[in-house]
Amino acid sequence: MTTDAPARTGHPGLRRGATLAAAALAWWALYSLNLPFWDWLLGDVAGLDLDSRAGGAVHFFLYDSVKILLLLAGIIFVVTVLRSFMSVERTRALLGGKREGVGNVLAAGLGVVTPFCSCSAVPAFIGFVAAGVPLGVTMSFLIASPLVNEIAIALLLGLFGIGPTLLYVAAGLTIAIVAGWVIGRLKLERYVEPFVFETKLRGKPLDPAYGLTWDDRIRMGVEEVGAILRKIWPYLLVGIGLGAAIHGWVPAEWFAEHASADNPFGVLVAVGLGVPLYSNAAGILPLVDVLFAKGVPMGTLLAFMMATVALSLPETILLKRVLKPRLIVTFVGIVAVGIVAVGYLFNAIL
Repeated sequence: MTTDAPARTGHPGLRRGATLAAAALAWWALYSLNLPFWDWLLGDVAGLDLDSRAGGAVHFFLYDSVKILLLLAGIIFVVTVLRSFMSVERTRALLGGKREGVGNVLAAGLGVVTPFCSCSAVPAFIGFVAAGVPLGVTMSFLIASPLVNEIAIALLLGLFGIGPTLLYVAAGLTIAIVAGWVIGRLKLERYVEPFVFETKLRGKPLDPAYGLTWDDRIRMGVEEVGAILRKIWPYLLVGIGLGAAIHGWVPAEWFAEHASADNPFGVLVAVGLGVPLYSNAAGILPLVDVLFAKGVPMGTLLAFMMATVALSLPETILLKRVLKPRLIVTFVGIVAVGIVAVGYLFNAIL
């Protein structure tokens, strides 16, 4: 006599929803308890004076490390699941044949939700141009994708709130749209290496955004959280460490003197330092947070961050394989002018 196996109870969708709800609740509990936990552990248990320079620096480093890691994990997961409906191949198909203007706007918006980093600058550029995407439209995508990404949004939201975050996103998209449009109007295709236009796309590329189940998308989200955190944690800790040192030991007067709203060259200095400096949002935003607390204007800080993230030295070096020096200089110059304008505008209105 055989006995049937017990039937599985519960709908898979309900179980998945319950698991996600429990994970979200656990995330919120950890985020809410982060500050009181470190206050208790360092102040009550370890007996540190949290108002002292050393105690304040240690508290800042530990509290901000956990806070930023939680923010990154949560938002990277959500954005990855949403972004699983979009791929580079689909983006390229959407942009192919689009005219300037509308194409720049569309490219900048798609750049926010499409996976891209400086290491993929060259293949993305070749693929877009070979598919018939205009040079200026391609540039709008390449500027928006690293500048307005989930890491920058997550950190800005956690550190400064919704207002500065929305301003940053709007400014980043505006810079990407305008800079790409200007580059397109300048007709600089002759400064693109000839082999790029000779590259032919063969066959139909595999688009990973098709045929994915919700379980696949959730697994992608979890894997992306682990992959990104493993890649950026050194930058994150260095940035928070610098922020902790400044928080505890560097006097506010030094920053007020060199980058205050009263200094008419403060934004120019910030952008000039940010262009050659290589970092990403995870490494630079903890430092931005501390400098803001020291009195440096928001516009100056956002300009510094934009210059660092959007004009990274590794991306510029990689693009040299497909762009001639004149186009690279034009690209950096136009974006830098846009960032300076945004910095001064934000300082005037904030």
